[in-house]
Amino acid sequence: MDRWISWFALWTLLLWPGAAGAGALDHLGIEVQTTRARPPLPLRPFDHDWPPADLLPDSRPGLGTLDVAEAWLVEPTTRYGHGVLGDAVEAAGLLAVLRDGRRLSYRLQDDSVFEDLQPRVADLDRDGREEVVVVRSRPGAGAALAVFHVEGGSLRPRAETPAIGRSNRWLNPVGVGDFDGDGWPEVAYVETPHIGGILRIWQLMGDHLVQLGELRGFSNHAIGSRELGLSAILDLDGDGSDDLLLPDATRRSLRVVSFAGRRFADLGRLEHDRPIVTGFTVGDQDGNGRDDVAYGLADGAWILLLR
Repeated sequence: MDRWISWFALWTLLLWPGAAGAGALDHLGIEVQTTRARPPLPLRPFDHDWPPADLLPDSRPGLGTLDVAEAWLVEPTTRYGHGVLGDAVEAAGLLAVLRDGRRLSYRLQDDSVFEDLQPRVADLDRDGREEVVVVRSRPGAGAALAVFHVEGGSLRPRAETPAIGRSNRWLNPVGVGDFDGDGWPEVAYVETPHIGGILRIWQLMGDHLVQLGELRGFSNHAIGSRELGLSAILDLDGDGSDDLLLPDATRRSLRVVSFAGRRFADLGRLEHDRPIVTGFTVGDQDGNGRDDVAYGLADGAWILLLR
């Protein structure tokens, strides 16, 4: 279970309301505050204290809660050469560490790479076993979202979205949640976040990913940045479906979007004078037992969305 360092007493001295458009999210029960103090990050211990020897530089493990303890990107390679994440080094391999201690790996052929920095681990079909979700890119075709699973004692591909269709075209995952409220998880990503980003929502059905919806006008990544987490997933309006918080195409506005009933709806928007540049952290920051959201702007200010 995530643990948060309690620094709220210190932040209270450094906060001032109104600097980030207070009132824009009042109807969702959110108080907007701004601080110059970086909020504490959630702490989640690894099951192992070692990284793989061939770890992709600057990558982080995806952590599971069921059968998959960790998932890592490994085997650095320069064979793709896009550099959207700040260098031309991507991963050729995916490693899953299971709860029983087994280490299963999958190595890509020379026609593709994992253009990502952190696998996502989630049970997408509610069978009690977790899948691993990662961005896979190919020359001439660009990026696709790929799902891997453990089958027959091996780590194998299970499903993949259609590739964008052009080389050096990329997508950045938002994450996994029950966005439509049907009780089943979906996966969301922003396609081409630097050029007219499109939010797409997919559901794993058997061995296929089926698109449920798309909406234009988002960007959850700055080109060349190593930070992929410019988004958060929370049920803000209490309707039982997860909402998506992510920047608009300029990254100067936070959009709160619902997909309840498989219909997109804007729940709110928060305007900023500077672009959003940091990852979003989710956790109880004011001690009232409810998850809050924090993220940073290009001028060094931190925005707190307190619930």
